[in-house]
Amino acid sequence: MGSGWTRGEVMAWRKSERERLIAARLAAASDQRAAWSHAIADVLQRAIGAANGLIVSTYWPFRGEPDLRPLMARLEAMGGCCALPVVLAKGQPLVFRRWKEGEPLVRGVWNIPVPAEGAEVEPDVVIAPVVGFDPHCFRLGYGGGFFDRTLALRAPRPRVFGVGYELQAIATIHPLGHDIPMQAIVTEAGLHQPAALQ
Repeated sequence: MGSGWTRGEVMAWRKSERERLIAARLAAASDQRAAWSHAIADVLQRAIGAANGLIVSTYWPFRGEPDLRPLMARLEAMGGCCALPVVLAKGQPLVFRRWKEGEPLVRGVWNIPVPAEGAEVEPDVVIAPVVGFDPHCFRLGYGGGFFDRTLALRAPRPRVFGVGYELQAIATIHPLGHDIPMQAIVTEAGLHQPAALQ
């Protein structure tokens, strides 16, 4: 772990840090978050590059997360295919279902909309929202471990971008053995590449 903390101490710290970071995100004005989301989408589109033929998994925005639905429409218009992650059960990896605007959605876990139907796909690019992130591009999520569990099973692994706001940057998430760093974190300030681990 490197921090000298026990696993229990790390988990307790993460719980309180999640609460703090989500509150900070929700405290930002909605028009400010909308402007940040637009900037994030532009950086992501450049980072993804030519979308033609790519399957890109994004997510449905929840609790003030960056809204990438306009980016999904742009990727589809460029010949890409978009998907949304679906939680099947606690402790299980995610599946990804093809979805585009206008297709039916149902309420999934935490009442987050997920595709009502649609083929399961293997994404080339996975975009994961973050609650917090550190200089090594480790992602603090909601604590369910769904993205880490899913990525650990993928070989080859898709390109993975974490997305959030600059106000979610922290010194470390105190990574544990199961934590998988993102290839980059995208915020309204640009693309953060992982710093070298000491």
